[in-house]
Parts: sequence; C-alpha cells; structure tokens
Amino acid sequence: MRDRPLARRGASVRLAAWLPLLFSLAHPLGGAPPTGGAEALATPPAEAEAALRSLAHHVVASSDPEALEVALEAYYRYRAERPGLVRRPYLYYVDLGLDPRSPRGYVFDMERLELIEGPFTVAHGSGSSATRDAVPTVFSNVPGSHASSLGLYLTQETYAFRGRAGGRAYTSVGLRLRGESGGFNDSAEARGIVVHGAPYVTPSGAGRSEGCPAMEPQRAERLLPLLVGGAVVFIYSPHDERWLREGLWLQERRAD
Repeated sequence: MRDRPLARRGASVRLAAWLPLLFSLAHPLGGAPPTGGAEALATPPAEAEAALRSLAHHVVASSDPEALEVALEAYYRYRAERPGLVRRPYLYYVDLGLDPRSPRGYVFDMERLELIEGPFTVAHGSGSSATRDAVPTVFSNVPGSHASSLGLYLTQETYAFRGRAGGRAYTSVGLRLRGESGGFNDSAEARGIVVHGAPYVTPSGAGRSEGCPAMEPQRAERLLPLLVGGAVVFIYSPHDERWLREGLWLQERRAD
C-alpha cells in the first residue's frame, strides 16, 4: 500500500484549523458550524490513531503494515457518518491478504479498545483462490461467484444456519450481514454472505466457503451473539487495487 505523505497530513490539519474562521466570515451572524464540518472531519482519523496504539500489538501478522489502520479509519469514519447504525461496540476484522493457514481474524471491543478474541483462522470464498491453501486474490460482489467481497459490513440478526461440507450437512449459528461498501459488497444479502461456524475451519487452517468469512463452530457460538445487531465487520486485502482506490470509507486513502 502507498505510504501516506506527511505533507498531506500537515495540510489537512492547517485546513481544518482555518475552516471555523472561514465559516464565521461566511456567516457573520454567528452560529455553530454545520454537522460534518472541520471537527467531524478530523475526529475519525484521530480516534483511529488512538485505537491503533491500543490494538496494534494484538495483531501478530499482517499482509500490509497499514492493514489494521485502514480498518480502524473506515470503522470510525462509518460510525461518524452513520451514528445511529453502529449499535454494538465491536469490530470483526479479517485480513484476507494472509493465507488461510494463518490466523487472520480478530474481534475488538471498540469502546474499551481491547481484544475480545483472536487471532483465529477464517475462511475465504472458493472463487477467490485457485487452491485451498492459496492467498485469495480475486474478489467479487457478483451472485454465484463464490468469491469473498472486501469492505465494511453491518451485522444484522442471527439465525439457524445450515450448510454442507464434505458431502455432509451441518448446522451452526449464522449472522446476517449488510454490505455497506457500495458495489464492492452490497449484494451480500442477496448472495447469502453471512458469518457462520463451519467444520472446515479449524485452529490449524481454514477451508474455502462460498464467500462467507466463516470461523470455527465453537467460536461462532461464542462470538456471534456478541456481534448481533449493529456491530461492524471489515474485510481487508492489499490485492485489490480498485477497491483500495474506490472503496467507500477509504476516501482519505484515495487522496494520498
């Protein structure tokens, strides 16, 4: 991922400092700046930096030095712009830039800035890699692709999930997701992309799903009730340049 120029950060701070004065000149009768002004724009990155300092040491491996930072900035930007939707203070973060034998999933408490659980193995879609053990490099929002989709999701309700693995039926708790990253993942509900437990996910590695970020069955039973109804899921990879350029909630990254 591209390094962020320090000059741009400095320019952003200087611009933020001048905006209240510009507002007062444009509105001589006074009054507070409108929602979304300099303070709102500056808050998500500042919160993300504080969260990064608290949480980064829990991440034992990363596909990109800025992967967690991207996820945290997206989380806070989304929460600032959709404050009524984030009703649960949890982030399920998955780094799909790592191979499926590497633990690549985490659940963070974003209120206390603590690790709830992780790292643990997470499945990716069979349409995202040519073989079971390969790093996923293909991502899709298209129904029937069986590929993983990158970006930010909002959790919905839990339900009784039923699946098949190795020719055998199995059941698990499932957690429905709503894709919030536009054309990169907004078909999640139509595609049936959910979080669920799966027998092909074990501590030593994960098999491939039909696009779902599945976890071990016992872990799903433990974590998904915590994430239900308004937590955030963020799936990252450094291997999709178009998503890194155009994905929602990555605006600051696109400007760099």
